[in-house]
Amino acid sequence: MMESKAKVNDLEVVRRKLTILGAKRTGTFRQIDIYFKVPEGRLKLREAEDNNKAELIYYERENTAGPKKSDVFILKVQETEVLKNLLENLLETSAIVEKVREIYQYQGTQIHLDKVKKLGNFVEFERKTPSDAQAIKKNQQILEMLMENLGINPENLQKLSYSDLIHMQQVES
Repeated sequence: MMESKAKVNDLEVVRRKLTILGAKRTGTFRQIDIYFKVPEGRLKLREAEDNNKAELIYYERENTAGPKKSDVFILKVQETEVLKNLLENLLETSAIVEKVREIYQYQGTQIHLDKVKKLGNFVEFERKTPSDAQAIKKNQQILEMLMENLGINPENLQKLSYSDLIHMQQVES
């Protein structure tokens, strides 16, 4: 998977541009991601408001700005509270990220408009990508063009995950 994330001042501007492009809005969700300390990669339990199901998500990716390759494993969970209690007893919580996520689909790219508590507004792009170098390069270019069409300033691209940004904010306080 290729992904990229940028901080933005106004989600409404991006929302209007997505509408003009013809992107399809698939929904808005209030999510809480509980990140756990693990030896490598990132592990989070994602709970969505008004939903008894959750996702356990493990991913590895580089901390670089701009479109980057990400290896993701997602396990859909029925017994959310049981798993949450187990994880909290076994692992140390590293961060809790609360956000409202509006999801759009556009030509094979999933676009998230995120209002993240304590961090602000972000636009995140995810695109399934084969692992060969040529496909990665092509999909990287597609994401860069989409960001340009939405007026995303390359200087606002983020290297870190929301959990890392919250952790940095806590250290600086």
